[in-house]
Amino acid sequence: MKTFQTISLFMLINLAIFAQDKYNAETTKSKLEWLAEKITGYHQGTINLKSGEIELKDKTIIDAEFIIDMNSIQCTDLTDEEYNKKIIGHLKSDDFFGVDKFQTATIKLIKPVSFEKGYALINADLTIKGITKPIEFKAVIQKLENEVKINANIIIDRTMFDIKYGSGSFFDNLGDKTIYDEFKVKVNIILAK
Repeated sequence: MKTFQTISLFMLINLAIFAQDKYNAETTKSKLEWLAEKITGYHQGTINLKSGEIELKDKTIIDAEFIIDMNSIQCTDLTDEEYNKKIIGHLKSDDFFGVDKFQTATIKLIKPVSFEKGYALINADLTIKGITKPIEFKAVIQKLENEVKINANIIIDRTMFDIKYGSGSFFDNLGDKTIYDEFKVKVNIILAK
């Protein structure tokens, strides 16, 4: 009887230790907004989250991965339909994201991180155009009863992913055609059990 109680207690402790909750991204409720600046102005738009999943244990993210649909990229600052299509086509071309070949981008958590205070410093691997680089960003994370909300502003150096078009770091005499190396992505992701 004592042995049975000991084994039962051991199993309960193990279940408590390893109990993790999985949350899946609600892609239609989530929003990713990008902003790219150049000497003469900027362009901004949206891009869709294809899928995403996180594993939580209490207030620690154990694992997380998000897949972005690169083909869904939109430009929202241009009202001229023809010019808008031209910009989107250029962004999808090999000069930028090479969407025909690389249809998704991925963000994957490198190591577990606590958000006990409502925020976390995230270390993740970002893959764009088949190139994976580590990135770091601060995220505000809210855990509700059956839902998790993640908000972040991520700054990405596009040249790390072999996107050099219009970069003053690689080309001389671009003048007012220079496009800055860094672009920003504002992330609002909602996940549910």
